[in-house]
Amino acid sequence: MGQVVEAERLAAEVLKANRTDVGAASILARALMAQRRNEEAIAPLERATRRVEDPGLETLLSAALGGAGRRSEAIDLLRRTTARRPPFLPAFQELAGQLAAAGRFDEAVAVIDSALALAPASLELQLLLAQILPHRNERGRAREILEKLRTVAPGHPDILAALARVLLLDGEYAAAADLYRQVLAQRPDDPLTRTSFSACLLEMGDRAAGEANLRLALRGRPQMIGRTASALAMASHGRFFFRPSAVAKFLS
Repeated sequence: MGQVVEAERLAAEVLKANRTDVGAASILARALMAQRRNEEAIAPLERATRRVEDPGLETLLSAALGGAGRRSEAIDLLRRTTARRPPFLPAFQELAGQLAAAGRFDEAVAVIDSALALAPASLELQLLLAQILPHRNERGRAREILEKLRTVAPGHPDILAALARVLLLDGEYAAAADLYRQVLAQRPDDPLTRTSFSACLLEMGDRAAGEANLRLALRGRPQMIGRTASALAMASHGRFFFRPSAVAKFLS
């Protein structure tokens, strides 16, 4: 329900009464991570993983470690988790994501390929693969995967967004914009999708609509200033500013 502060309080109370409650430790960690307090989530998860061998807890701990900037530790832990059988597919997804975030795209693809050999029908793994492939300039392969996934799960926002990204990179701005509209119909408050949608509009010469959507993406989100500035500067019909403050003022 999104009440992460209350979830944090209740889970902490349970742990005070019973420090071995693995479920409470997991909920506490998730609540802390939802508040971008990854460093605080590490200790209860480490205590829990010392008490029980659980791939879900180890994967959650790895996500907290990665979020706290301790990516090498996260990757080492995930390597051990993914080596166990039966396989725990979310650990493969997290490992591939951590590797991709570190710019190690070949390794990330290898991890997903190994997981798909175990679970070839996994939509989540195929989607993650398609999201990483463009970083290796394999947009054709990514597009083929995403088109197939769209027939399996029509209207899935993550699939539509990933396919739109490939179309945007290939210069098919109108088709990409249409897909981004479908995603925004489901997720109107998604600033990253709205920024990409704006980039399409700017490339199509619709500067007014593009800039209006960038204003929506930035509103109340100062962390989006870099992405909105890039969208403005990189578009062939965009604008360039010398200072982030000037971008913020223009989009305010």
